[in-house]
Amino acid sequence: MDSSSLSQLTVHDATLRDGQHAVQHQLDVPQLRAYAVAASAAGVPVVEVGHGNGLGASSRQIGYARLDDVTMLETVREALPAGGSRMGVFMVPGWGTGADLRQAASCGADVVRIAAHCTEASVMRRHLGIARELGLQAQAVLLMSHMTGAERLAEECRRAVEYGAQAVGIMDSAGHYLPAEVTERINAIVAAVDVPVIFHGHNNLSLAVANSIAAVEAGARVIDACARGFGAGAGNTSLEVLVAVLHRSGHGTGIDLPGLLRAADLAHARLMDRPPVIDSASLASGLAGVFSGFKPRVLAAAGAAGVDPMEVFAELGRRQAVAGQEDLIDEVVRSLKAAS
Repeated sequence: MDSSSLSQLTVHDATLRDGQHAVQHQLDVPQLRAYAVAASAAGVPVVEVGHGNGLGASSRQIGYARLDDVTMLETVREALPAGGSRMGVFMVPGWGTGADLRQAASCGADVVRIAAHCTEASVMRRHLGIARELGLQAQAVLLMSHMTGAERLAEECRRAVEYGAQAVGIMDSAGHYLPAEVTERINAIVAAVDVPVIFHGHNNLSLAVANSIAAVEAGARVIDACARGFGAGAGNTSLEVLVAVLHRSGHGTGIDLPGLLRAADLAHARLMDRPPVIDSASLASGLAGVFSGFKPRVLAAAGAAGVDPMEVFAELGRRQAVAGQEDLIDEVVRSLKAAS
């Protein structure tokens, strides 16, 4: 198929932000700089950077980053040549603030993702407005999107567009989707809005690339991925695999695949101890629909209490736990231990 017959896709590289979950947010300046240079050289359109949970999120509850937000943003901004890759940031209202957005803009951010739980687009209204006032490209993403249906997601995305979002979409934060479920949701969102639609996958069920392709075929035009799938638990959509499959399918990305493979090799060697794997805990997390970033704390708490971590994931799924509710892990472990 001739790539000119298909709409150009934007691949959004979250390696230096979402990948931070895999290393407890401890990437340093040389690592950030080296990967940003390699990704930009490959023609990656957007390089996202920050604490795994976004601007202002470095904290005792969810983990302190090695570097402050300004240092991370300035490092990557300096590594991206003028006219090359744009720099992206991520923010969840409540962790980040309007002041954090203004600071990110002053550091040279180009694209900002404002995120909220899948039924709570209203909390993004103020910050989307600030992003637009600052001249940033304002995007909105719905977290833990498997927790509601296609019609509600479409309605929440429509609201986000009314608030100023220039692209909207969903994150499969727990790696829970099957391709048909992605197709249903993206179809509904595409029909409801007139801006590009975003999909962000996780790989707990080994379906992140397949789900991303399903999203593209349903009309999504912004797809997220990380080099070698770098990310929490079983990791994210593998960037280099995604781009290779998109190119083979005839979709244009503007990315140089050989250059991207060099960036992925660098990420493997410099950013991580090993690429993510789908172990029993990651699989249980995906099946239960639990945020992938909970895995280290679940394993630690369950191990200390002598409780089966698979039961912990199942109970967290029943309680519909979301990021920011890490304290619920300890409560669930205590209740399971008492019951046993």
